[in-house]
Amino acid sequence: MPANTELPVLTAKDFASDQDIRWCPGCGDYAILNQVRKVMAKLGRTREGTVFVSGIGCSSRFPYYMNTYGFHSIHGRAPAVATGVKIANPALDVWVVTGDGDGLSIGGNHLIHALRRNVNLKILLFNNRIYGLTKGQYSPTSEEGKKTKSSPMGSIELPISPLSLAIAAEASFVARSVDVDKDLPAVIERAGMHNGSAFVEIYQDCNIFNHKAFEYTTDKDTKEDNIIRLEHGKPLIFGKNRDKGIRLHEHKPEIVKIGEGGIKEDDLLFHDEKDDSLAFLLSRMSHSDGFPEPMGVFYTAPDDCYEDLLAKQVADAIKSRGEGDLEALFNSGETYEVA
Repeated sequence: MPANTELPVLTAKDFASDQDIRWCPGCGDYAILNQVRKVMAKLGRTREGTVFVSGIGCSSRFPYYMNTYGFHSIHGRAPAVATGVKIANPALDVWVVTGDGDGLSIGGNHLIHALRRNVNLKILLFNNRIYGLTKGQYSPTSEEGKKTKSSPMGSIELPISPLSLAIAAEASFVARSVDVDKDLPAVIERAGMHNGSAFVEIYQDCNIFNHKAFEYTTDKDTKEDNIIRLEHGKPLIFGKNRDKGIRLHEHKPEIVKIGEGGIKEDDLLFHDEKDDSLAFLLSRMSHSDGFPEPMGVFYTAPDDCYEDLLAKQVADAIKSRGEGDLEALFNSGETYEVA
């Protein structure tokens, strides 16, 4: 009888490493870690076929806590390292874990190009609107006027919108959720199933340096009035009583009350995951401007992946020019002899 070569079905516990988790008690990273482990098991991923790559920051400890392969790389360079991993072995399932400081400051350029190339990476950006590891300086996503150790009189900079940046960079999957929200596993799962660059912004509570920055999205009594749960083909309805919605007025979104002034559901904006213009409009809706913030999948458009196109180009070159000879290349053309 031949040996049974089927791999065992893994559980979330199988993806937990033996390392002590060194995040502050109450940090939102714990909730994200637990959900990622569950999603890995649900998707049927293997430990030896999965790689987590991170940069520098609290979130970047993530690879230590996953019982998979991993890189703890350098500040902002996780997308570049992950791209190299994916090109070298396209069969690997490669994930990037970064933060708003790591990914959007020194790493902004690397992030943009990984997204525009459509490298088949799953990028999870933990956004707590602060530099946590270096003890509470303002970050690229901190709100204007934010007082921190590095901005004692208040930040004079406008914050970056991670989703707007990702959409503008032509990411083929863009989504957002919250560390403790019930829909986070579904969002991560869809990112994991996507063929191409998947970017997920996750609002994450830093309970030491920026506690309750996203309380409006987590407080059970008010959150449904402050967020819109996106569903493809469905109207943009929100509110604890599901009685408010978003419609366009002079090309701009406005909040309306369903039933008032004859407003019906059909008058509202309907979500379309294939519409990048709508996705960008939704990415600009901010709680600070009085709007509910969309959660879920903003945009998805599977396309050819960078690593596949690169492999085809190499194969075509070999077919037309042969395997090549490195020694012959070194000795071709004009050469020099050093006495």
